Amino acid sequence: MLKIKRIFIISYFFIWALVFLSPYLRNMQDINDQSMHRMIGDWTNLFLFFILFLINLYFLVPKLLFNNKKSQYAIILSFTILLVTIIDFILHNPLIVPNITIIGMHHDNLHPESAFAQGSVLGNIFNNLIMAILIIGSSTAIELVYKWSDEEKRRKEVEKEQLRTNLSLLRQQVSPHFFMNTLNNIHSLIEINSEKAQEAIERLSTLMRYLLYDSAQNTIELKKEIEFINSFILLMQLRHSDEVEVKMLIPKQIPNVKIPPMLFISLLENSFKHGVSYPMKSYIHFKLQVDERSLNCTIKNSKHINANKYEGEYSGMGLENIKDSLKLLYGEAFLLNILDKESEFEVNLKIPL
Repeated sequence: MLKIKRIFIISYFFIWALVFLSPYLRNMQDINDQSMHRMIGDWTNLFLFFILFLINLYFLVPKLLFNNKKSQYAIILSFTILLVTIIDFILHNPLIVPNITIIGMHHDNLHPESAFAQGSVLGNIFNNLIMAILIIGSSTAIELVYKWSDEEKRRKEVEKEQLRTNLSLLRQQVSPHFFMNTLNNIHSLIEINSEKAQEAIERLSTLMRYLLYDSAQNTIELKKEIEFINSFILLMQLRHSDEVEVKMLIPKQIPNVKIPPMLFISLLENSFKHGVSYPMKSYIHFKLQVDERSLNCTIKNSKHINANKYEGEYSGMGLENIKDSLKLLYGEAFLLNILDKESEFEVNLKIPL
């Protein structure tokens, strides 16, 4: 926010520099005593408004208006405007205060076109009030924009923190129960098929290494993410019989792109959780397609009559958590379609690269 504040301060400087330069620019072609008097009068008037601008910008708005002290703000602001108007009125009508002499000027050399004797009294007061309202409005609007920018940055920081929390929760969805069941299955395999048990241990090692180290990064190579998904699917197959058909279709040439880690694990876990029903034949199909600008993931699983939890899982907190995480990662640039068919459940996710 210091950078934004610095930009505002520099903008104030240049705007007011141009404003103070304007009296000179209006009279630069004909510099004489009369034009000098007019310029001094204009600069005095502008200086009063500049003081009003600073008081409102750096004191009244942040100390009173933004602290919900609107009554105090209105009273003090009205008094300040009145004070500035009175001072300006005195300076432009010195004949009312006969002892005032300004910058060597005497009453006898003041004429209708001089610096401090211009226009009618009511006209000057009205002009000053209009100018004061415009300056107060502009300075208040500027401070509101700055406050909005500051709050927007804080909101984004909160969203980023929420994103980290949500992604951490997604990573924890590969729960200790999964590891416990996998270890039990591996233990059983050791006596039945030691070679298969060894492969399962290697897959589990790959999975745990990814969870402990790679998933802590903001982005991960797509190749590593596919290795993680493959290890996860193979370990999940240990828990299910051959009646469960698992297909994994991925590109032969995996591009060198990066994506957020564990992006598909929640959807994939749900497909195993709800797509398998014994002793009925079940299937899980995972397909990944990559082009130059996007990555498309399609997950299909069988749907059984007695598996009635789809509606609650995908239309309730499960889907909302997934959508919230995707929104924090991609804003509105992602596409998530869920097709609830009679005998099949399909999830399509498209994300930009």
